[in-house]
Amino acid sequence: MFCLFRLMENYTHNSFTLQLEGLNVSKESKYPLFVFFFFSYLFILVTNVGIVILVFIDKNLHQPMYLLFCNLPLSDVLGNSILVPHLLVDMLRPPSERLISYTNCVAQAFTTHMYGTTTHTILIIMAFDRYVAICNPLRYAAIMTNKMVIKLTASAWGVALVLVGVLLGLTIRLNRCRTMIHSPYCDNASLFKLSCESVFINNVYGLMFTVVLFTASIGSMVVTYTKITEVCLTSKSNSLNSKALQTCSTHLVVFLIVVFSGMSNIVLHRFPQYTDYRKLCTILFHIVPGSLNPVIYGVQSKEIRRFLLKLF
Repeated sequence: MFCLFRLMENYTHNSFTLQLEGLNVSKESKYPLFVFFFFSYLFILVTNVGIVILVFIDKNLHQPMYLLFCNLPLSDVLGNSILVPHLLVDMLRPPSERLISYTNCVAQAFTTHMYGTTTHTILIIMAFDRYVAICNPLRYAAIMTNKMVIKLTASAWGVALVLVGVLLGLTIRLNRCRTMIHSPYCDNASLFKLSCESVFINNVYGLMFTVVLFTASIGSMVVTYTKITEVCLTSKSNSLNSKALQTCSTHLVVFLIVVFSGMSNIVLHRFPQYTDYRKLCTILFHIVPGSLNPVIYGVQSKEIRRFLLKLF
């Protein structure tokens, strides 16, 4: 069967039906893994949608910090809803029936990269909000107006849309001579590897994309938190330091989780012998941050805790 698939790869041209390799798991671990992914997805949906509803229902939460944070659960729901349900169905199918159309594959790759990119850009605009709140508290209301919140939100999604649009645009221009996607889901790398043409430009832009995104993300965190630390060390206000510790710790923990998950994928790409671990890690890159983000903010936010106590 494997030889037949390899033969199909060598003699297909621009096929509109692709095959996903999926996860290589044993029969004993398939169903426990299915249950884990299924309940993880349900948890992501309930908690993230619940947080967004809470923010919009409770007027006490109509603050720039929470309105900007709402972008994060929306991104988590979007990224996981495109990936996990299709993955769950494929896990119950034999390898020969794990098929996906080229159009759906491109859409899945676009959404997957939008999820990863918006996660970083949203955390960047949230860092700016924390910087203004702690370093310029007297001007916070004047700077972080509703119009500014809308501009920051549009910037986070707009920048990601342009970066990912160019990334996928360079890939869909290529002719395809293979049909096998060597991944549990579609992404840009697995798509351009279907081509027998030169993918030099794709590799260069992909590398630039990753370097620019991580440099901007990590750089903004270093700058903002350095300024925040300086203000806290020179300030004698216990309330300011307490507020900074409470709000910044949650943001920083979420950022570290995202960076660690992303770096793990990049590192495992350099070790072909760990292909199965890399596949699992790419899925956890979606599930882990999406599960932990609402928990971290829900536990640390005094306003959200108060609302939940009133509700229940």
